[in-house]
Amino acid sequence: MSEAKIRSFEQKRAETFSESQEPQRSQESNNCAPRALLQFSLDRIPRSREVRQSWISSVLTTLHSILYSLPLTYKRKPDLILCNGPGTCVPVCLSAFLLGLLRIKRTIIVYVESICRVETLSLSGKILYYFSDYFIVQWPDLKKKYPKSVYLGRI
Repeated sequence: MSEAKIRSFEQKRAETFSESQEPQRSQESNNCAPRALLQFSLDRIPRSREVRQSWISSVLTTLHSILYSLPLTYKRKPDLILCNGPGTCVPVCLSAFLLGLLRIKRTIIVYVESICRVETLSLSGKILYYFSDYFIVQWPDLKKKYPKSVYLGRI
């Protein structure tokens, strides 16, 4: 999805929210809600691993992605990272975890494993199982294998 489409979607969402909340909103909060909904940013980081890339070279590209995401995570200082599995989320989550270890900013990391993962975790899941605050699985068998995980059914 392009940045323009996301901005358009968020603008429409803010307008819908604004219209649906109009009778309930007080005069002082009237100016805050739509602006708050529009505050987001998109940052790009290099991919951790290309399709069919060798495991040895993917270590180097993942390190490159981590080094690239460290300044972004430091700059943004997110309160929460919610991710669902692509390898790109690993460098961002590890960067946020490092900021927490250094007591710069404590970020809550929530990882949602793909519904396609019925019996085993994805590579991202195997890594982030140890670094995430909440690890959500969508199959009860995975909850049995990974006790730290939270089973919420299909989401």
